[in-house]
This record gives sequence, C-alpha cells and structure tokens, in this order.
Amino acid sequence: MSFDRINDIAASGMAAQRLRVQLIAANIANSETTRTADGGPFRKQEAVFRVRPMGQDANGQPFVGVQVAQVRPSNDPFLSKFDPGHPDADAEGMVKYPNIDPVEEMVNLTEASRAFEANVAVVRATRAMTLSAQDLLRVN
Repeated sequence: MSFDRINDIAASGMAAQRLRVQLIAANIANSETTRTADGGPFRKQEAVFRVRPMGQDANGQPFVGVQVAQVRPSNDPFLSKFDPGHPDADAEGMVKYPNIDPVEEMVNLTEASRAFEANVAVVRATRAMTLSAQDLLRVN
C-alpha cells in the first residue's frame, strides 16, 4: 500500500473524529438548554460512522477508511427535575432537561481526541518512513 493511501485512510479517521469532537462540544455546551427553536429541550447529537471504500491496492485488496454516515439525535429520554420556579416547568413543577450526561460526554471527548491523535501518529510515521526512504535513495 502506498504512503499516500495510508495518509488518505488516516485523514478520513481524523475528519470523522473532528466532527465527533464538534458534536460532543455542542452537547456539553447545551447540557442545560431546556428550550430550543423546536420548542423542547436540546437533544444530544451523535455521529454514526460507516466504512468508506477507498479503492484497491496493487494486489486487488480493498482498503477502507471511515466516514460519518449521519448525525442523529439520541433517542434517550430527557431528564426531568423538579424546579417549579423554572420558566419551562410544567403544571407539576417538572422541567425537562437534555438527555446529556456531562461525565459521559467528557469520556467520549477523551476517546475521540485519542483516536484523532492516533491518526496523527500514523501520518507522522508515514512521513518519517517517506523521508527515510528518500534518504536511502540519495545514498545509493
């Protein structure tokens, strides 16, 4: 497999994880948003990944990357808290809050950041191998 294709695969992973980090940041930022333009609380957004065919190598073996298939709202139920003084409280004093667990989102953020960093390490290693191969060709 060529170094360019390796970089293409790593770049697809970096792009997918970058979007995931953006979604997680938006989820954390809206974890207390009880009213959106749609009228209800903010609903957690999740990225769904899928395999992205990227061609075949010289031996006919397929190689694949990753892409975001869709961004979908979470189906988890909203959190209800008793707060009768809140402007969005219902008749019983219950307020619906977004279905976001900030601790879970921070774990997801750490995971996405590390996955992004792993792809960066692949790009750096590929670059180092390319430079080493060029040096070998210059010596001979």
